[in-house]
Amino acid sequence: MFLAAIDHDWARLVNTIGPCPDPAPASQTPYEALIRAVAYQQLHGKAAAAILGRLLTLHEENFPSPEALLATDVAALRACGFSARKINCIHGLAQASLAGKIPGHAAAHAMDDEALISQLVELPGIGRWTVEMLLMHTLGRPDILPVDDFGVREGYRRLKGLSTAPAPRSLREIGLAWSPYRSSAAWYLWRVPKSG
Repeated sequence: MFLAAIDHDWARLVNTIGPCPDPAPASQTPYEALIRAVAYQQLHGKAAAAILGRLLTLHEENFPSPEALLATDVAALRACGFSARKINCIHGLAQASLAGKIPGHAAAHAMDDEALISQLVELPGIGRWTVEMLLMHTLGRPDILPVDDFGVREGYRRLKGLSTAPAPRSLREIGLAWSPYRSSAAWYLWRVPKSG
């Protein structure tokens, strides 16, 4: 495997974790993926999953359409666990989807990574990391490295036994050697053991 051949640290990590699954595109629409990514912003995965679970329960286990999300009572969204800022953000995404500012799955799949990032970061509350999560997990792009992701930077710090995690700019440079498999590299870095 490409990453295992980089150096001894990567070989040990790949052997410890096992094979990385292929980045298969998810069935979510970009609208749904962005809403889900907003739920995960700056939260532990379990907390975000619980918030999304409560949102789905409100909508009979279906992901709410833009119209349904806008019609959902704000107090009900707060009860799900969304902050006021995130409610404003997901309402903005629902409105942007209705206005055609969020491409559908086929259109997003046909777009270049940077073009899609440039288009979607224009939406309120959507930053590069959020679009990178869509590229990796919804569109299955194999060469995305979310250098602003704390888990990726911290994983690299632990992998290399560093006292501090690299800054995003430094990690971007370091990560060039992992191309064209940077999405897989991120997957491994999220899983670097906390000790040992």
